[in-house]
Amino acid sequence: MQRIYVTGAAGFIGYHLADLLLDEGLHVHGFDAMTPYYDPALKEARLARLTGRAGFSFTRAMLEDPGALAADMAAFRPDVVVHLAAQAGVRYSLEAPRSYISANIDGLFNVLEASRDCGVRHLMLASTSSVFGANTAMPYRETDKADTQVSLYAATKKAGESLSHSWAHLYDLPTTCFRFFTVYGPWGRPDMAPFKFTRAILEGRPIDVYGQGEMFRDFTYVTDLVRAIRLLMGAAPVRPRGAEGVEEGDSLSAVAPWRVVNIGNGEKVALGAFIAAIEAAAGRKAIRNLMGMQKGDVVATWADNSLLQRLTGYRPETGISEGMQRFVEWYRGYYGV
Repeated sequence: MQRIYVTGAAGFIGYHLADLLLDEGLHVHGFDAMTPYYDPALKEARLARLTGRAGFSFTRAMLEDPGALAADMAAFRPDVVVHLAAQAGVRYSLEAPRSYISANIDGLFNVLEASRDCGVRHLMLASTSSVFGANTAMPYRETDKADTQVSLYAATKKAGESLSHSWAHLYDLPTTCFRFFTVYGPWGRPDMAPFKFTRAILEGRPIDVYGQGEMFRDFTYVTDLVRAIRLLMGAAPVRPRGAEGVEEGDSLSAVAPWRVVNIGNGEKVALGAFIAAIEAAAGRKAIRNLMGMQKGDVVATWADNSLLQRLTGYRPETGISEGMQRFVEWYRGYYGV
């Protein structure tokens, strides 16, 4: 029976992943600091739905505490570590930059060291489509250069990819980094547009539409995303015998058991179409406050998900209309709207 260690287990994606793994009868240990970046009550509510389920255990502690993390991981003895805990958000990185260095660099270092010490069979790390930064050629491919990050958040996540590559090379630690593309769905984060727009529309308040509405995103429904993570668990990278051992289009490192994989819908959706999907689900029209671009933001994201399909036979497929209908239904139920 596989033993899966999930950091950020009370977070949006961590909760859904733990739920999926427990449904399969696996042993899951969650690790989360329950920080107040957004309403901790939402995190507590997610955790409450996992607590008491067969096969689930949990530790409340900080990633930045290396002793606590190392001891906790050693006691659980995981086969796979899925590192989802991080300080997220492009805009918040302008307000609290040090928290990104602390969580996303120092915290990741502790995860890498603890995973090495435990002999983990597969380390899986959450990255972000934001690492593509100022790239304009789309859809984004894993093999594209990603050297022009435009936010501190993106820079710390790209640094995390590089750090994990060095550990994979030095210590033969099989590692998969996945780049997420605008994840949304029930139990989502209140700081993200799907949540903020839904709340404002249902309350009859204006929504701030940045980039004058001329923006595009590749929206990925959360249950599709965690299904992809689950399938990638069985696709741990193996160190090739030099560059000739890497197939064309594969992001597998030529010198380490390390790979980066996009997890996105593979569809570029206009911001206006996204808002229209919320309006249809909510049965109300949005009051739009058109604004310029925010610092650190990008005009568009769009994933090439062919490598994910090649590795797992799967690709996300939930459309924005269906996904937002499910989210709005959850929001109404959870908040009693």
